[in-house]
Amino acid sequence: MPQESAGILLYRKSGGLHVLLAHPGGPFWQSRDDGAWSIPKGGPMPGETPEQTARREFEEELGAPATGTLEPLGRLRQKGGKWVEAFAMEGDFDPDRLTSIMFRMEWPPRSGRFSEFPEVDRAQWFAIERAREKMLESQRPLLDRLDALVNGAPHA
Repeated sequence: MPQESAGILLYRKSGGLHVLLAHPGGPFWQSRDDGAWSIPKGGPMPGETPEQTARREFEEELGAPATGTLEPLGRLRQKGGKWVEAFAMEGDFDPDRLTSIMFRMEWPPRSGRFSEFPEVDRAQWFAIERAREKMLESQRPLLDRLDALVNGAPHA
């Protein structure tokens, strides 16, 4: 059964359309940049709606509550088969205030040593065109959907 997740694409319109993307923490992602950034997202807790999941994950991964109005951007399937239910939310966030929850994993593999890493090691605002380069390829359609929502632009 495919995994489900939900997340928020935070945007602001000052000086053109900009989106906030999150860079995943941990050793697998530390040297990856272009094509590695994502919307803050994660899996549901029992009984949660996608909207509740998206708000909780936003706060867990960035350290700020997602209190704005959520606009549906629809679902998409990532390369690994995980479904992402995405929402747009207009707002602001200071990336310098990022405080992400931590996860624990064995590193290096089969070493018997465990370390903690942040789920998100940094967040950054990107102009929409630059975001297309930074974002995971499977999530890039969300940028077209956001552009259509905000500017009335056609999207695929």
